[in-house]
Amino acid sequence: MVTELRDRVASEVEKVVVGQREVIDTIIAALTIGGHVLLEGVPGTAKTLLANALARSLSLDFHRVQFTPDMLPSDLTGTMTLRGGELVFRPGPVFTNLLLADEINRTPPKTQAALLEAMQEHQVSVEGEPRALPEPFFVIATQNPIEYEGTYPLPEAQLDRFAMKIDVTYPDEAAEVAMLDLAHRGVQPAQLANVDAVAGVTDLRSARELVDSTSIAPEVAAYLVAVIRRTRDLPSVSLGASPRAAMHLLAASKAAARLAERDFVTPDDVATMAAPVLRHRLILSPEAELERYRPDDAVKAALGSVPVPR
Repeated sequence: MVTELRDRVASEVEKVVVGQREVIDTIIAALTIGGHVLLEGVPGTAKTLLANALARSLSLDFHRVQFTPDMLPSDLTGTMTLRGGELVFRPGPVFTNLLLADEINRTPPKTQAALLEAMQEHQVSVEGEPRALPEPFFVIATQNPIEYEGTYPLPEAQLDRFAMKIDVTYPDEAAEVAMLDLAHRGVQPAQLANVDAVAGVTDLRSARELVDSTSIAPEVAAYLVAVIRRTRDLPSVSLGASPRAAMHLLAASKAAARLAERDFVTPDDVATMAAPVLRHRLILSPEAELERYRPDDAVKAALGSVPVPR
């Protein structure tokens, strides 16, 4: 069921996005556990196109918000407006199934905080009144890893709300050549109209129920916790993964198991999902940063120092 959903959706998305199959699979895994995703990559790697194509293939309502330094929380959540002599609520773009928060680190902390409530509580508060968001509700946020001037780095509390952070890198040479064979109109990319809706909310809910029912043996659960706790003891890390990270890693590992057509979690599933789930939750020590150490290196160190159950 989960693999069939993945294959159907990936087949449609790859009509317009070439060479990012691993990214697509990881995002689909996140969606099956109800998790939000942070995409980091240089401009021109199809992050926006990928999010839009995923929404179309899954029949999800989609809104894109370009985050800017002058953006206000009300630009995201909505406002009360006067209509016919009465105050009525005008919903903002956050009222959707899949919200693309483009360049999320370019908006001030106050607006970031408004998105934080939406991500965590699946609601927003306007004029003191909570308003529920549609279900399902996912956020796919993007940020550029090479431009930090004029940005507002996300605080650790908000980063921790993202189930996964996925690095979107350049496609390989063969994929770039294949990209040129896609239909274009001038400099415009392949048309999203070519992407068909092949799944829906019901399919996502069924996939989530299947993922939730995936079992994990006590020794594998202990291995997962040991990896999380090890990140807190590494000399290269000043702040390790939180208990929430363990819960997210468990859910992601279950999704990985289902994508491998298994109904139980293995240590390999934990290792596969460790980097996407943990890389944005680890704060490196200043010495490690000076040595160009990366969070992914710390995740590998944690995995390598914990005995794998047999």
